Amino acid sequence: MTTPRPALWQLGATELARRYRDGALSPVAVLEACLARIESVNPLLNAIVTPRAREWLLTEAGASAARHAEGAPLSAIDGVPLTIKDNVLTRDVPTTWGCPALAAYLPDADELPVARVRAAGALILGKTNCPEFTLEGYTSNPLFGTTRNPWQAALTPGGSSGGAVAGVAAGLSPLALGTDGGGSIRRPASHCGLVGLKPSIGAVARERTLPPLLLDFEVVGPIARTVPDLRMLYDVVRGPSAADRRSWAAHALREDRSMRDRLRVLYVATLDAAPVDPAIRASCEAAARTLRELGHDLVEGSLPLDLGFMTDSWPIIGQMGLSWMFSRQPSWRDGASARFLEMAAQGDALPAARLWDVLETVEQLRRDCASLFESVDLIMTPATAALPWPAQEPYPKVIDGRQVGPRGHAVFTGWVNAAGLPALALPSAPAPGGLPTGFQLIGPYGADRLLLDIGERYEAAAPWAHRWPAL
Repeated sequence: MTTPRPALWQLGATELARRYRDGALSPVAVLEACLARIESVNPLLNAIVTPRAREWLLTEAGASAARHAEGAPLSAIDGVPLTIKDNVLTRDVPTTWGCPALAAYLPDADELPVARVRAAGALILGKTNCPEFTLEGYTSNPLFGTTRNPWQAALTPGGSSGGAVAGVAAGLSPLALGTDGGGSIRRPASHCGLVGLKPSIGAVARERTLPPLLLDFEVVGPIARTVPDLRMLYDVVRGPSAADRRSWAAHALREDRSMRDRLRVLYVATLDAAPVDPAIRASCEAAARTLRELGHDLVEGSLPLDLGFMTDSWPIIGQMGLSWMFSRQPSWRDGASARFLEMAAQGDALPAARLWDVLETVEQLRRDCASLFESVDLIMTPATAALPWPAQEPYPKVIDGRQVGPRGHAVFTGWVNAAGLPALALPSAPAPGGLPTGFQLIGPYGADRLLLDIGERYEAAAPWAHRWPAL
């Protein structure tokens, strides 16, 4: 039986680049296919909330086609469609952050990663939905409403990069730029069967941003269907900037390439006995066996880090961040949801010493992680503790029969942001019934490329890109 040829909107970034290079395909045809796909399925998903003008895109696609015809593309992603999460500044479409007060906010300039993909010739289709202030683990806001999971529209794709992953999973674009401040790329990628990279702090320099509510925890990162596609986008957006001193630390670090063939992997099935959905646990255990079969030394154990601050201090970071932001931008309170106004009020009441406590605790965590990676090369955990839940509910209240709070589904991810480490979310075997699941590989600071190398080897052994939701 012959395999049906994929539609143009199903082609990945690396395949598009190859066909453009060979002259077998035009960026104009691919753009038109993606726009038709958006028109067909985006009304169901609500993934792209602010599209760019069709005439702009057709002009840019035509220019890309001319460059390819001359054998002079601007980059590997020249002519490849992608989307930008609606908390990353774009100069030609509004950046709303899911907030009514910013509904018409048009920045003067692109944030640096956007400027880089634009200069590389990528076709920016529009902005993808995110929760208000990107402070929640599902995707809904008072401005654009709720985003839904392509695999089952009654469920959430997670958050806060929910619109980004829903768009890639549904074939609206092969690539997306998201942000990850506490797992906001990795958990949604897992919920939609995608690959997502949370880079090391500074690996993707940031310049011209919205107010940083989560200290330096939030990073910009790529989302794709395959690791090679992800690498293409990462290679465009990575690199230092004089305006971001952290980026020079990430750029200066050189990875130890001697540990690529046989790695010491610590598999952590849960943290502090937190509940994990049985389907996720089984899928991650199967993925761990695959890594072992690839020749890595994999040992299951507990995570030897003190993560008590995730309970004690994590909530106050957002509270103090909102308090600070509203003091600088009081008009942004207009139309804000009551829960965020309450969080800001709680932040108002906190003494400055509490923030100093948080900062010192974070620095200690980063030192402890540096010591840990002297004895292991990678850490493996589930990407999320829960399968997708109803789309309009902020979090699952029960996991594996146990009551959990707002961060119960997110126990595996936030500490990685605080530690500043890179982490790669990879799909694993779907749950019974077909919902995607996934795991994350966490490396030492600066080991972003190592994670991509290992991810490619895993993907070759356990491919997933052939799986598409039935939309």
